[in-house]
Amino acid sequence: MNHQKKYRIVIVANATWNIYNFRLNVLDVLIANDFDVYVVAPVDKYIFYKESFPEVKHIHLRHLNRDGTNPIQELILIREFVRIYRKIKPDLVLHYTVKPNIYGGFAAGILKIPSIAVVTGLGYAFIHKGFIKAITKLLYRLSSKYHNKIIFENIDDKKLFVKYNLIKKNKGISIKGCGVDIEYFSPVNQNGKKKSNIVFTFIGRLLYDKGIVEFVEAAKIIKKDYINTEFWLIGEVDEKNPASVSEEDLINWVKNKNVIYHGFKENIKKYIAKSDCIVLPSYREGMSRTITEGMSMGKPVIATDVAGCKEAVDNRENGYLVPVKEIDPLVSAMEEIINMTTDERDEMGKNGREKAIKEFDDNLIADEILNVILDILKTDK
Repeated sequence: MNHQKKYRIVIVANATWNIYNFRLNVLDVLIANDFDVYVVAPVDKYIFYKESFPEVKHIHLRHLNRDGTNPIQELILIREFVRIYRKIKPDLVLHYTVKPNIYGGFAAGILKIPSIAVVTGLGYAFIHKGFIKAITKLLYRLSSKYHNKIIFENIDDKKLFVKYNLIKKNKGISIKGCGVDIEYFSPVNQNGKKKSNIVFTFIGRLLYDKGIVEFVEAAKIIKKDYINTEFWLIGEVDEKNPASVSEEDLINWVKNKNVIYHGFKENIKKYIAKSDCIVLPSYREGMSRTITEGMSMGKPVIATDVAGCKEAVDNRENGYLVPVKEIDPLVSAMEEIINMTTDERDEMGKNGREKAIKEFDDNLIADEILNVILDILKTDK
């Protein structure tokens, strides 16, 4: 890239975990294009991402409490953002996740720094009615005027923000999620291993909003008629989330032997490889990473007909879309998968892999974000 100057860019998120799991493709493309890159996020065990990116400067964000609602704490966070941005003097800030989008947006506005917010899903605050939803909407409406662009991970979230009058229509753009590493998440040959059981796998944080109860209930019904099935749960309890699964529920599910709980796994790839179908009956997503990783590995998928899932699933082509919060249609979709021949399942998986390559490759997504950044930098001169 022929810059007259080396642009300085800051990427902000609510956890280093978020950077490691979802933003490395963006770091790659920015470094490849000769940006001076800073990351601002609370440091956690995923700080080891720096080993692969020695040129990135990481700044610890001290005052971000992901689930706090104390207004004084939030003002302290805005002040911290202002102090950090004033010190770095970036040409642009790329914000991810709710609090950076809102409070980082205010800070960028105060300092007149070009800014992008990436709405990575609407989460608990938007799924559930109440005070938190009203406040979150108000804060998004107030902060959105300080962002040059707001990127959404699906079309529905963008439409919702326009409908609620949280953003001006021309500010929003939709990009399909954070992308999938389609070379890493590629189909694994099971070497002709004859499998006795059909495995349905749920991967994600153990939240009621992810449709985990519907998954467990469907498993209970299916297991009565099809003994050659297994239902795997993979993920951790997110205690800070109000929709987190209770310990009691989890113990009961495991005790009743309808599901096998594998806990949280760093290496998800080998579990997807051993699965026959990836299932996510979520109430709403940004863009489901679980579903797109399953597709990338050539697995049929079952998901709900909601924002962040329906853009990934072409019904009956690469999987099934079922109505949200309904168990019977979910059971029917699972039965269809069970009653298919191996070749039919493989064909469905192949269609998913092709769609993942065409639409969800993380290099394509990173390039789209880079283009948005460059457009703003050019017009801001």
